Amino acid sequence: QQLDEETPLLQSEGNSTPAKKPQTPLPWRQFSMLLVLQIAEPMTSQVISPFAPQLIRDIGITHGDEALVSFYVGLLHSLFFATEALTIFHWSRLSDYIGRKPVLLIGLFGLSLSMFCFGLSKTFWSLVISRCLNGALNGNIGVMKSMTAEMTDSTNMARAWAFLPLAWSSGSTLGPLIGGELARPADRFPNIFGDSAFLKKYPYFLPCAVPATVSALTWIVAFLYLKESQTTTPRININQLLPWKKRKIFPSPTLEPLPVSSPISDKPVPIRALFVRRVLIATGSYAGIALVDIAFRTVQPVFYATPISLGGLGLDTPTIGTVLALQGILNGAMQPLAFARLYNIMGAKKLWLFAVTCALPMVALLPTLNALARSSGIVQSTWYLVVLQIVLMGCTNFAYGISFMYIAAASPNRASVGATNGFAQVIVSIMRAVGPAAANSAFSISIERQYLGGNLVYFVMVGMVCMAMGVGILLPRTMWTN
Repeated sequence: QQLDEETPLLQSEGNSTPAKKPQTPLPWRQFSMLLVLQIAEPMTSQVISPFAPQLIRDIGITHGDEALVSFYVGLLHSLFFATEALTIFHWSRLSDYIGRKPVLLIGLFGLSLSMFCFGLSKTFWSLVISRCLNGALNGNIGVMKSMTAEMTDSTNMARAWAFLPLAWSSGSTLGPLIGGELARPADRFPNIFGDSAFLKKYPYFLPCAVPATVSALTWIVAFLYLKESQTTTPRININQLLPWKKRKIFPSPTLEPLPVSSPISDKPVPIRALFVRRVLIATGSYAGIALVDIAFRTVQPVFYATPISLGGLGLDTPTIGTVLALQGILNGAMQPLAFARLYNIMGAKKLWLFAVTCALPMVALLPTLNALARSSGIVQSTWYLVVLQIVLMGCTNFAYGISFMYIAAASPNRASVGATNGFAQVIVSIMRAVGPAAANSAFSISIERQYLGGNLVYFVMVGMVCMAMGVGILLPRTMWTN
């Protein structure tokens, strides 16, 4: 049966009412494992956001030029995604051959190692190397999406995709809280850490060590309890490499499989088979929302940290961490509570377009907040607007779940879900490398040269939103099934 996400759940045709297909229960034991593993990803990426502007100032690479802070912060974010773009497809493709679990374990190890290195960095180039290492070893993003697609079918996939952002938002909540509260601990908590020469020498090691340790612990959990996907078709027998470790498999759904665009094959397709219209459109929708999202996320903390006179809000690091944590909480609550319900009411394409449209007022609130701060200072109405902006961001993030569903449906066959997600993640990583560099550079130019009254960056971000909407219009009303 073709999946039509814009068809009401109950409808009548003449005097007959089609029977509603029963919903397949989610395999909660294994699905919850993926949710736990995914928390480590945003935690490691978001922990640096509250203190990154101050870190750039501390290492002295800007030589006191405040306009350059945004540029270097954006560069740090872009380097992660640039190196990820060079490797993510190979990790996802490898998972089609050796299984998902080994690649996930390598990715978790990479996250832990790179965050310890970042916390010990004292120069800009050591920060660069750490971020590049983080991106190069991170193959988890596409693999987790592949495993989710393999665990679900058309009756429960919307429910599953609604929970993944909850895990991501949990990490996005904890990361900024940790980064904001534990940065420079010897200065903030002198009674506890004031005698630590190590933390005085490495003031940002503690907030980096916490997510690094979490990644190490999740590696242990995954190694012991995560089961391999039955629909993965490994070409290398892991049991021959590790004869002492039996390969555990979780069963595929017993009802209708997740729709894909061609009959099931037991072999991954060649890379050239991914360059077809449906895969490119689905990937483009994902890349569009990712570009908008990462541009806003990297400009947001810099905007908060920039003095009011230069176009920001002038908030301190702990306050920035608290705001970003609140953002993670609200986003996490909105996804499971509203996503599946809005999906059933609006359908995939309309919900995607609605979500991306919410990014326009979200961006417009940035100069509005600065204008209010210039006229009245940081008053109560300022925080109301910050909360409104966070809610709009939560609505914008609905587009992620829809894009994931389109990508899974566009896969040439079940054996190539990993390659399809990997290909999509490559394009998205390129966009996420371009987004921070472009947006934060525009922010620096806005401050330094006052182009368009200091608002150049916001015109750039609105342009990104319009580009994303142009791609989203090409999405079909129904998922691909043949």
